Amino acid sequence: MAEEHLDVLTKSGHKTGISKPRGDVHRDGDYHRAVHMWIFAENTQQLLLQRRADCKDSWPGLWDISSAGHISAGDSSLVTARRELQEELGIVLPRDAFEMIFIFLQECVINDGKYINNEFNDVYFVTTLDPIPLEAFSLQESEVSAVKYISYGEYRSLLAKEDPDYVPYDVNGQYGRLFDIIEQRYKENTVARSLALQKQLRRYASVSLNAELTGVTDADREALVLLVKAATIMDEIFNLQVWYSNPVLRDWLKEHADASELDKLKWMYYVINKSPWSCLDEDEAFLTTADSAIKLLPEATQQVTGWKGLEYRAAFPMLKPPGANFYPPDMDKKEFELWKDSLTKDKQDATGFFNVIKRHSEFGLELFLSNDRADVTNHFVDSTHDLCIVPFSQEYNPFLKKAAELLCKAGDLTSSSSLKRLLHSKANAFLSNDYYDSDIAWMELDSKLDVTIGPYETYEDALFGYKATFEAFIGVRDDKATAQLKLFGDNLRILEQNLPMDSIYKSEDVIAAPIRVIQLLYNAGDVKGPQTVAFNLPNDERIVNDRGTSMVMLKNVSEAKFKHILQPISDVCITKEQQELVDFESFFTHTICHECCHGIGPHTITLPNGQKSTVRLELQELHSALEEAKADIVGLWALRFLICQDLLSKSLLKSMYISFLAGCFRSVRFGLQEAHGKGQALQFNWLYDKGAFILHSDDTFSVDFSRVEGAVESLSREILTIQAKGDKEAANLLLQKYGKMTQPLKIALQKLEKIQVPVDIAPIFPIANKILE
Repeated sequence: MAEEHLDVLTKSGHKTGISKPRGDVHRDGDYHRAVHMWIFAENTQQLLLQRRADCKDSWPGLWDISSAGHISAGDSSLVTARRELQEELGIVLPRDAFEMIFIFLQECVINDGKYINNEFNDVYFVTTLDPIPLEAFSLQESEVSAVKYISYGEYRSLLAKEDPDYVPYDVNGQYGRLFDIIEQRYKENTVARSLALQKQLRRYASVSLNAELTGVTDADREALVLLVKAATIMDEIFNLQVWYSNPVLRDWLKEHADASELDKLKWMYYVINKSPWSCLDEDEAFLTTADSAIKLLPEATQQVTGWKGLEYRAAFPMLKPPGANFYPPDMDKKEFELWKDSLTKDKQDATGFFNVIKRHSEFGLELFLSNDRADVTNHFVDSTHDLCIVPFSQEYNPFLKKAAELLCKAGDLTSSSSLKRLLHSKANAFLSNDYYDSDIAWMELDSKLDVTIGPYETYEDALFGYKATFEAFIGVRDDKATAQLKLFGDNLRILEQNLPMDSIYKSEDVIAAPIRVIQLLYNAGDVKGPQTVAFNLPNDERIVNDRGTSMVMLKNVSEAKFKHILQPISDVCITKEQQELVDFESFFTHTICHECCHGIGPHTITLPNGQKSTVRLELQELHSALEEAKADIVGLWALRFLICQDLLSKSLLKSMYISFLAGCFRSVRFGLQEAHGKGQALQFNWLYDKGAFILHSDDTFSVDFSRVEGAVESLSREILTIQAKGDKEAANLLLQKYGKMTQPLKIALQKLEKIQVPVDIAPIFPIANKILE
């Protein structure tokens, strides 16, 4: 049998591209990767240990981790963890049983210097309810001679004493985190936790959003019922896109919401965030796997008389995965880039909006685990190309099929020909995965009942910003407000030609952007945490280049945010002399201009080497924050330009800058992990640095009107030029320098925290709720 080969890593844990036999790796002290799996019984607070076989070349006969193993060359971490557990202990577990808790670097020399272990260990935690009966295990004799359970406190004590019967781990060093995690998770104070969740919930003002249905035809009212039901399916897909155990967590929390006051609070805060990670707290987890769903696996191990089977908690990591559920959880950027570069015909699809990336080996493992445990290697594909593309239409087929049926029926009912076209084409797109025609139909929508549904925004993909999440917005068009906004769409071409950047980067092909103002009556899918007041779609560069974009303004959402958030922020943070200049008109007008400015500036670009690309592809995970900052700051520049052209009232000139300053404090409270929050911090800090914003001795702020115009123009030029060049390094430097929490921002946020100004709104939709009842 050929000796196992391992990937050789650098000291920082990155692949070198070299693989060597396992024996040579340990002889030469090469850095490499392995997995550690800990099985923890929740009800007895015990860890499962295995005794290493006497024939092992390291630590023979000593008690060690529940299960462990090297990651073979080309293999992935999670697939290896699942396979090792099955091979060593005879336990077959799905991927949602494994919680990655940390990476541990073990550097040691044993066997008189003959065995050098420089090993990066991916440490996984599996939470079962009760200990697994010892007779349920099937031990691999060449690896494991026995297993036992031991309380985690006793085990920690034995390691601290360096007991000779146990493989040594430094519990005061990196590996102490294992015991700290268990301690924090299971010794919580229920009262303190309830108070913390109440405080988090108070940051959202509960607001009822109604829309006047006058003018909506009876046929469209019938269609509305089906559309709201279709929108709820976007919730189901989005839950799955966030993380693979997220849907079962949601169902569990909902089912147990009435069990206690704490359970009710967990559910209420989950509903706002749509995941266990808090949007307003830099995605910090407010739940742990200990709060998650219990699942039963009757056939995870050998059958034992009188035992119903293995019960485990569906796991999720404490740190929000940057790739969400769009990529394998153990895939890094380098692996993706190497695979993408090896593709010929599918290279564009790899970075496309409408697919997920999976592993061949995971499909192979599933096949192996369900096939009488046949030789796993028969099912693995060439490991150098383990990644593959799965279109949304396949990945979410049961959901999309159901949504498509509802859209088709709604399209048959509606009295609006343009809405009929949109709904039928979107239904086709859900099944074909080709969204081009349906997005054109959305841009041309001319209907009292306004519908946006499908995969659009890419914020959830924090790894690359490539993959789109599903969302839905249903509203009633405000015809009067829509007519007033034609000015902005009509002047996009003029704005593009006058942008503060070199003419070589300006586009000749900017198309007027239609703007629709709606009163929102329901939203679903990727609408977690802070609520959007507007959106500019589609994001597909093919359509942006061919047809431009279209904008939808959510007027009742804007009004609610101004009343409940911006006005109170202004009362506390803006100097008395300038407070009266903060008004809804300037806030709403800048929001319109923000959305317009997504449609101008660089999109498709030519790189210095002459190659065609897009800003999104070049800036990757930095694109969203920089694009939001661009739309904001260029939006301010554009308002001044339109005022100077006598297209807007001069009364806006001062109020727009003051309202923008108050708005900075509003958006930064979303957190700097969030694109809008990070982009806003960048703008505030730049303008403060240039003297355009002033902090006074009473901790209030004002705008220096003599400096603000120059500062706005210089930042607009900076961002537009970075985008035009596709300069990721410059984008990173700009965001690192300015996209951070500075002392002036902290002063403002502390004041708002003190008087408990809400950070955002939590909308209630009476019309839609009545339909869903």
